[in-house]
Amino acid sequence: MSTMLVRTLLKIAPILPGDTSILLRGAHGIGKSQVVRQVANQLGLDVVDRRLSQMSEGDMIGLPSTDGEVTRFNPPDWYKQACSKPVCLFLDELNRATPEVMQAAFQVVLDRELNGWKLHPQTRVFAAINTGGTYTVNEMDPALLDRFWAVDLTPDVQDWLTWAKESDRIHDNVITFIAGNDKWLDTPKNADPSTVNTSRRSWERLSVALRSINIAELPDDPMFYPLCLGFIGTEATIAFHGYVKTIDAQVTGKEIIEEFDNVKKKIDKLGQEKLNISIEKMADYVTKNLTTLNDVQGKNLRAFMIHLPAELRVSAWSKLTVGGIEKLELAKSVHKWCVDSILTVFGVEKNSEPVATKSPVKAPTVKKSKK
Repeated sequence: MSTMLVRTLLKIAPILPGDTSILLRGAHGIGKSQVVRQVANQLGLDVVDRRLSQMSEGDMIGLPSTDGEVTRFNPPDWYKQACSKPVCLFLDELNRATPEVMQAAFQVVLDRELNGWKLHPQTRVFAAINTGGTYTVNEMDPALLDRFWAVDLTPDVQDWLTWAKESDRIHDNVITFIAGNDKWLDTPKNADPSTVNTSRRSWERLSVALRSINIAELPDDPMFYPLCLGFIGTEATIAFHGYVKTIDAQVTGKEIIEEFDNVKKKIDKLGQEKLNISIEKMADYVTKNLTTLNDVQGKNLRAFMIHLPAELRVSAWSKLTVGGIEKLELAKSVHKWCVDSILTVFGVEKNSEPVATKSPVKAPTVKKSKK
């Protein structure tokens, strides 16, 4: 299988032939179901989501009925929906299903049919299997695996941040915390599976819970700390709680770009972790709200870049110029104001002439002697 980032998958999956089933492999909690929903949103389709590990054979293939002479299977409502109109049919935890359920899934994937009921021609089929867990799984039949377009999903931090910023489910405090503390996004490799740990799913659930009782910005509320403990565990809770308590000492992206002089002293006091967060906020403000930089904004951005350590300047530059051709004018404007501060990172002066472009040394002219 091929390893793939979410942003790459989101470009490829919608353009595959409609009868191509897609298999997503990856650890639990990395957002496989969310990826399916993102693809479905691009295609304008509803998602029919079924967790096969919790289904019996009857849940999958339906129950029989008879008219006195002939017995027929009546499909479950969710499967009939996938036959009646175009949807994204998502068969989750395929490798934790019973052999009988897995065989029924084989027929859906292979023939796009189950007991004579054919899927709608425009219905897309997705399946997912969890890897690397401590739970019991069944071996995938090679014949079934061969019927998928299969990828090992390896989302990076930027994949999640991009999704989180576009989603209405993740609070800004969570986004900026992860932007500056990305080690807390996923479950640590050597984590004890019997304890509560962070995952992409747990951060989403925490954010929804904090918002539901209106305490996402109230770290001193007696419910804030214990609520975090139940979703992300002790160590992450300590870090996140401390971050939210000190958020007033931080600066916004708008303040950096629009009024740098007013927040300069604050920025001078920030450590690298909080500088990373400030860079994320600044880049988010610029790329979402501006198409070019005016003189005030350009001078403020340049002043901010000069304040950053060399390695963080490169990070800030890359975040400001990720928009491609659609953000070309903005990239030109950023280049105009920041190129000096970036070139100095590499020991190059803006107006210095590259060695390769210097005029070659001309050989001396040899005068011919007159006879």
